[in-house]
Amino acid sequence: MNRLAGTTSPYLLQHADNPVDWWPWGPEAFEEAKRRDVPVLLSVGYSACHWCHVMAHESFEDEATAAFVNEHFVAVKVDREERPDVDAVYMEAVQAATGQGGWPMTVFLTPDAAPFYFGTYFPPEPRHGMPSFPEVLDGVRAAWADRRDEVDQVAARIVEDLAGRSLAHGGKGLPGEEELAGALLGLTRDYDAARGGFGGAPKFPPSMVLEFLLRHHARTGSEGALQMASDTCEAMARGGIYDQLGGGFARYSVDRAWVVPHFEKMLYDNALLCRVYAHLWKATGSDLARRVALETADFMVRELRTPEGGFASALDADSDDGTGRHVEGAYYAWTPAQLAEALGAEDAALAAVHYGVTEDGTFEHGSSVLQLPQEAGPADAGRIASIRTRLHAARERRERPGRDDKVVAAWNGLAIAALAETGALFDRPDLVERATEAADLLVRLHLDEGARLTRTSKDGRAGDNAGVLEDYADVAEGFLALAAVTGEGVWLEFAGFLLDGVLARFTAEDGALYDTAHDAETLIRRPQDPTDNATPSGWTAAAGALLSYAAHTGSQPHRAAAEAALGVVKALGPRAPRFIGWGLAVAEALLDGPREIAVVGAPGDPAFQELRRTALRATTPGAVVAAGAPGGDEFPLLRDRPLVAGAPAAYVCRHFTCDAPVTDPAELRARL
Repeated sequence: MNRLAGTTSPYLLQHADNPVDWWPWGPEAFEEAKRRDVPVLLSVGYSACHWCHVMAHESFEDEATAAFVNEHFVAVKVDREERPDVDAVYMEAVQAATGQGGWPMTVFLTPDAAPFYFGTYFPPEPRHGMPSFPEVLDGVRAAWADRRDEVDQVAARIVEDLAGRSLAHGGKGLPGEEELAGALLGLTRDYDAARGGFGGAPKFPPSMVLEFLLRHHARTGSEGALQMASDTCEAMARGGIYDQLGGGFARYSVDRAWVVPHFEKMLYDNALLCRVYAHLWKATGSDLARRVALETADFMVRELRTPEGGFASALDADSDDGTGRHVEGAYYAWTPAQLAEALGAEDAALAAVHYGVTEDGTFEHGSSVLQLPQEAGPADAGRIASIRTRLHAARERRERPGRDDKVVAAWNGLAIAALAETGALFDRPDLVERATEAADLLVRLHLDEGARLTRTSKDGRAGDNAGVLEDYADVAEGFLALAAVTGEGVWLEFAGFLLDGVLARFTAEDGALYDTAHDAETLIRRPQDPTDNATPSGWTAAAGALLSYAAHTGSQPHRAAAEAALGVVKALGPRAPRFIGWGLAVAEALLDGPREIAVVGAPGDPAFQELRRTALRATTPGAVVAAGAPGGDEFPLLRDRPLVAGAPAAYVCRHFTCDAPVTDPAELRARL
């Protein structure tokens, strides 16, 4: 009996018809393993994971393999996006034991949840030095039956090693000029000047590092920081990692030049990058940055928005290539013949040059991923626009990649922040409305009366898993951005409820932060990771939201908690800047104040709107904006802020000191 059919996870539901007798994570599965005296096979993945699908098809859909698993194991399937705590704990063990990790993650556990054998993807037969999955299963079965003492000793030692790992909090003090300059130097050493980005292949969009570079430039005037950010953004936007027809970014590039992506599209990547390009536009006025920010926002709304108003997690990398086979990139890649079929010979020739489609192909089987190797000339602009429209229409007739429809609180928080800011910067009130609707959904469905978050929902039904630190922090970040853009103080209040929860339930006495709450399910280790990965870590995201909330409200406990959390950036920033980019960005805000901007006036007054727009376009790191009628109670920053000679005015404060109010947008712009 497969027990996954009643779950809310699209990934688990993909396995609901497997012949494997899957259990969801929970005490019942481990009680069953104890009753039968068999080990647990833990398989962790996610819906958009290409190799998860491959292993499922090769092994979990195979009757003989499933029969062996069912006889000798209790099989537990986990969606890492629903249970990042479970994933983090066992991934730490996998990486410690093997030196690498990834998904699908395959771990064998005792009935007490202690791991003793690890791996990731296993093929159905021996391949490239890897044992086959049946060989692994039989080897674990034999060890469990014949060498139980050895298995128990290995499991006990691993649990002891994990429990004994203590995270160095980073010492006393805050990151300052020296640490941020050291981080910039480290990034400069890793920078790929020829292609943009950092390091070699595979190359991931460094969204959080880019935020740091933009903030560092804004605070210090560093042209090198701006150049690295600007050139990387341009290289990604011209590369195959960016969808040149539909907008939005793929997960990563398999090569150094951003040509061939791993085609899955994740909500979190697109939310973070949408915000980066919007902020790049603020710094430079770049037309490319404006276009990519808006196209990415439109992609999220068009492709990922759910009927309930939230945003789905991801689009798969694979889809039907027209022959009944699911192939990675089939929806996105083009051959010259396919261009000709969609456009006719003459326009296909222009499209091939414009988008870098070659006879040999840049991808597989003679197909190419669309790029923008050069800008179209003015005479070609209208023709190129027509070509793009027709290619997009032709692509819409292909089978679309599958969508993971679950709504993850943290990632929706990131999307809310991106859409709210992009809508405000580019006069797109529809984007602000979509952000507000997503925020409404989180409040209605994910947030209970005690201000506790549920991590996921699907089809309007809340999941069973408690929110983790990144959920509280990223949703608070989204609410704070929405408060600034809409002028509705209720979003500041909701952010405060969530951040009070961070202080009460996720914070250690020394200021360190845990990924799970004090009263969360007890695992073999309480996860705690300050490093940024695909998204800001819960730790650094919480530091940023706490700092912004303190700037809005003057709350000393929230400011103190933000400063305590940033101690880790002091330690890691100069040593590993690529892995603590958001922490560095928050440190830039701390060094700049952050500045508090209060704009007062009548909402319908054009002069008020212009001052407010100028405040929102400020590049000063982490600046918070409150706008509304003088004497209003929506925001603490508006208290005791009168009009100036009857005219709307802006007040800029920093470190408890305020400049004289200004009524001229140009003067406000100069101060910011």
